[in-house]
Amino acid sequence: MTIPLILEMAQDFLTTATMISLPALVVSLVIGLIIGVLQTVTSVQEQTLSFVPRLLAVGLVMLVCLGWILQLAVHFTMRMIATAAEVVH
Repeated sequence: MTIPLILEMAQDFLTTATMISLPALVVSLVIGLIIGVLQTVTSVQEQTLSFVPRLLAVGLVMLVCLGWILQLAVHFTMRMIATAAEVVH
């Protein structure tokens, strides 16, 4: 196993992890920003007001994107198994 191969595997892992987490992170950021602006405008500083909508939105996005996320994870796993098989020989 060479260093370039390890670096390629690490890059593949980080890219896949970023792609899998991106929908949830973006939705959480947008919802948090919207709720934060609304809290500032209305002067209501309730912690659960920002947490509950963000939790529901992230859960909904994860359900919607579940097929795509599983497809990414399966392809990543197949690539890693193929790479491991090449290293053994």
